[in-house]
Amino acid sequence: MPHKLEDLPYARHLAVWQGDLEPEGDYDCVHLDGGEFDDVEVQNARFSESVFTSVAFTRGSMRHTRFADVWLRNVRWVGTELADTGWLDGEVLAGAMSGVDLAGSSLRRVRFEGCKFDSVNFRTAKLRDVSFVECVLRDCDFGDAALTNVTFSGSTLESIVMNRVKLTKVDLRGARALDITDGLDSLRGATIDNGQLMELAPAFARHLGLLVRDS
Repeated sequence: MPHKLEDLPYARHLAVWQGDLEPEGDYDCVHLDGGEFDDVEVQNARFSESVFTSVAFTRGSMRHTRFADVWLRNVRWVGTELADTGWLDGEVLAGAMSGVDLAGSSLRRVRFEGCKFDSVNFRTAKLRDVSFVECVLRDCDFGDAALTNVTFSGSTLESIVMNRVKLTKVDLRGARALDITDGLDSLRGATIDNGQLMELAPAFARHLGLLVRDS
């Protein structure tokens, strides 16, 4: 997807949205720019061919909302419930999620670039053809999630939980830091490089109960 708003194929059809967001609303070709949404309840809504720029969501719920062919830049989510949301064909640039619940969500063909994820719940989520580029993921939980064809190029992963995660063609090579605190036995299906293997060695030793001594 384009890195500039004006390069989007639907850019000339966008209409600036200035009203409230409502549950079960249909939002086609809308542009949310610079708004702050506190405690909004926007469950079961649908955003299609829409743009979010410099928008902040604090708390509230967007559960079961669908995002299709969306483009987001500088969007911040704090404590927002995004559980069971659906994301298809999206690009998220320079965004931030903190204390966000994405449990049970479905993300397909979504690219995150320059984003920060802090204490985000990805449990039971399904990610397919998703890329994290130059992102920071800290204290995130992927327990019981399913990741297929997911990459983490140039990203930092710190204190990540992967209990019972199902990985298929997941490429962790290129991640700047890789810190898996739980769920090491669920890494089957992932590809790492030699340096990452050495980086994970202490965690593997602890997990297996190995005592490592030089003499």
